[in-house]
Amino acid sequence: MGRPRYVHSVLSTLELAVAQHRTGRRWMLAGLLVGGLGGVLAGLPASWIAGQLAQASGGRLLLAEARGTVWNGDAVLVLTGGSGSRDAAALPGRLHWTLRPDWQGLRLALRQDCCTPGELPLRLSPGWGGASLTIETRGTAPTPLGTWPVAALGGLGAPFNTLGLDGQLGLSAQDVRLQWVQGRLRIEGRLLAELRETRARAALLPTLGNYQFTLQGAPGGGDTALLQVRTLGDAPLRVEADGQWSGGRLRLRGQASPAAGQESALANLLSLIGRRQGSSALISIG
Repeated sequence: MGRPRYVHSVLSTLELAVAQHRTGRRWMLAGLLVGGLGGVLAGLPASWIAGQLAQASGGRLLLAEARGTVWNGDAVLVLTGGSGSRDAAALPGRLHWTLRPDWQGLRLALRQDCCTPGELPLRLSPGWGGASLTIETRGTAPTPLGTWPVAALGGLGAPFNTLGLDGQLGLSAQDVRLQWVQGRLRIEGRLLAELRETRARAALLPTLGNYQFTLQGAPGGGDTALLQVRTLGDAPLRVEADGQWSGGRLRLRGQASPAAGQESALANLLSLIGRRQGSSALISIG
């Protein structure tokens, strides 16, 4: 004998209520997990991102005296020679950052008290087996990123600490995108660096000249980027070199030559730059 209709109706109502209760519990648990994760991420201190940067750079880039959170903080940017090195140099002022998520990834704005004309707009995008960093620039000409003291490079150790360089380092970028894929760095676009009013502790001259470094990434973000070093205008020391950045390694070959009458004033510096060939020095890195 079958159940009366009202019994079926009551049972169906109870089953529906149980199913809704279970579904509600699942959504509640999911909400708690997402909310808890969001709370953890929102409260991550700036020291966390300092640790990540130190690890990713092999200890060469440090955020000292970090304050605030991952999303809005500031710190003193320090360049070092890496693990075990005694060389270190801090940039003047503090580095400020804001980090915001959007549908394309994370928007990062950086401002260095001493050096940037304003906030540098960057974009971090996660990907399969890596991530990418895009410098958001506009127009067809390279966009200035700021000017930094060359002396700070001495913190990176050799050869900068040996040469004792000083002056101003101007950076600009055009369509630059850095990709980390399976532990390898790939470069798209063009990065320009200009050394202005360059001086060196080992040279008996007030200035050496102005120099331009051009790093041209491979189309499509290939593994090899080309590096070119050229002297801008007349200079007591002329430097010409070509090389490439591939697989995380730099290879550079070229020559540094004194202008006529400057041989003795630059003799010590040229000996530090590379193997002597007559009055010139051969540049050989990597």
